[in-house]
Amino acid sequence: MKLRSGDHVLVITGKDAGKESRIARVFPKDNRIIVEGVATAKRHQRPTGELNTGGIIDKDMPIDASNVLIVCKECGPTRIGARIDDDGKKHRVCRKCGNDL
Repeated sequence: MKLRSGDHVLVITGKDAGKESRIARVFPKDNRIIVEGVATAKRHQRPTGELNTGGIIDKDMPIDASNVLIVCKECGPTRIGARIDDDGKKHRVCRKCGNDL
């Protein structure tokens, strides 16, 4: 999986298509991600301990990683490529402009 938590992405399918947000969590084994403010569901939360109050909360649910495109700072939504530098380190690059992501 080429996506990492903290990446700025654009949702391209589903009920939240067109929204841009940040990746909160990545589940590479399942090929799913949690994007902040996308695919929210109402969950009934029981109070746990003295600090947490119960009630109905909004919870971000995982979506498939293929439903998002990473957003490049220069050229917008794009695909991800790879480049290996002289030291042997692998870098993620934008497919449109070639800059590092």
